[in-house]
Amino acid sequence: MAGAKAEISLQSGLRYLPGRLSRPEQENLVDIIRGVVAEAPLYVPVMPGTGRPMSVRMTNCGPLGWVTDKERGYRYQPTHPLTGKPWPAIPDVLLDLWRELSGHPKDPEACLVNFYADDAKMGLHQDRDETDFSAPVLSISLGNTCLFRIGGLERTDRTKSLKLESGDLFILGGEGRLCFHGVDRIYPATSTLLKSGGRINLTLRRVNP
Repeated sequence: MAGAKAEISLQSGLRYLPGRLSRPEQENLVDIIRGVVAEAPLYVPVMPGTGRPMSVRMTNCGPLGWVTDKERGYRYQPTHPLTGKPWPAIPDVLLDLWRELSGHPKDPEACLVNFYADDAKMGLHQDRDETDFSAPVLSISLGNTCLFRIGGLERTDRTKSLKLESGDLFILGGEGRLCFHGVDRIYPATSTLLKSGGRINLTLRRVNP
């Protein structure tokens, strides 16, 4: 797409595509996500067992959505936990990106929408609540820059940090599909895309074989 920078290679299965989305494409995607949020409102998820609230707000679109609560833990389900309504459909622009970049024959079943306020973060974790790991996870950054940390298949493996800017894409697939990763911090006022600041992260996932 217009204005895209050269792709940067990482360890096997990980792909970093800086500047993959142009500013007009980012603005269009934000407008689309606003429509998703109007239908499926952002809410604060809580950790299993402890019930401790996470620092991000979240919602989903697609046939399935990733949720978590104190009683039942991490899982995918077809309805919003607060409204009880089905999640909105995954927008065509996101399906097009998946079909172009994922290398997987089937469409994603879930798009997790995380909103990071400028003081939010996400600890090191693996995306392993899916029943099949053959499909990658496609991550899209919108808004303020974040410090993204990526490690190996064990929590104790050495990690590498990079700044993900608005319009950057990151793919965890192949041997890197289950790499530990997280967001250490958000850099305020590094983007003018979102009027009130913060960062939106979209992750497209295939849940079932």
